[in-house]
Amino acid sequence: MIIAVDFDGTIVEHKYPEIGKEIPFATTTLKMLMKEQHHLILWTVRKGKTLDEAVAWCKERGVEFYAINKNYPEEKVEEGGEYSKINADLFIDDLNLGGLPDWGQIYSMIKDNKTWKDIYTKGSNLPKQKKKGWFW
Repeated sequence: MIIAVDFDGTIVEHKYPEIGKEIPFATTTLKMLMKEQHHLILWTVRKGKTLDEAVAWCKERGVEFYAINKNYPEEKVEEGGEYSKINADLFIDDLNLGGLPDWGQIYSMIKDNKTWKDIYTKGSNLPKQKKKGWFW
């Protein structure tokens, strides 16, 4: 599976342009996914020096991405140009609808082919949403 992973707010806490503290179990989970032969793409708005720092931070912790802000390592991005649209099977991003599940839940969803609804409703003490309008 090809998995695009955001950096700020997903792997680390938001402190841009600095690098925040690691979100618990983020790099451990990413290393497990790499070991299981998933292709991880770092998908971030960081560029230049801040991107290099994020890549180095991940590499120091044993997370090396298949590609960074592109679909495959050899893909050409025009100098000064914007990154291409990423084609992935799954996107892990703190700005997903509903926010970022914890990394244990993310791993379970990928490993056991579960949906967020499966995780959210199983044994959850969270209140059920009532229909309120167009989307609820």
